[in-house]
Amino acid sequence: MVARKLSPKAYEVLRPRASAGARGLISGAFGIDPDHPDFITLRDEFFANYEKALLVDSVIFDGVDHLLDQLDQAKLPWGIVTNKSERFTNPLTDLMGLRQRAISTVSGDTTPYSKPHPEPILHAARMANIDPSKSVYVGDDIRDIVAGKAAGMQTIAAAYGYCGCDEPPEAWGADYLVRHPLELLEIIFPNRA
Repeated sequence: MVARKLSPKAYEVLRPRASAGARGLISGAFGIDPDHPDFITLRDEFFANYEKALLVDSVIFDGVDHLLDQLDQAKLPWGIVTNKSERFTNPLTDLMGLRQRAISTVSGDTTPYSKPHPEPILHAARMANIDPSKSVYVGDDIRDIVAGKAAGMQTIAAAYGYCGCDEPPEAWGADYLVRHPLELLEIIFPNRA
């Protein structure tokens, strides 16, 4: 926006759109949709800038490390499924030490489809040799919940994430809703004291 001599949008305005990726952020910042003639140019500029800043100040949500430690200790496999392109997913998950630990990592361009289509999630389950009906999918966007349900998984809406949807997470139709990553432990390990 600065390069175009426009006033920057407030973080609070754009953060909820992050889950919708470049499309959501460009729409929020410039008020245009993918059909607009300037969209492709803005998207390409966004990707170039995003790539430069990708590993600057990127941190994992508070509590996720402990959650993953608990899953690893219980030998429960977990994976990553994102609509983010592999060129961004791999460096980011490497930086955070996630890709090395995950049993599968599926990016937005790994399969011909992206969420809300269930194929990326089903692909991750096949990679991990896991029955989708015995799995849980956690997501911070309604598309995650739609994809998880279509894949035959139980779903958990992560209200602590970017939550880029016009509807509140309570309205997404998830099986569960959590407001902090550690709340997932109560769902995954219901018999723990």
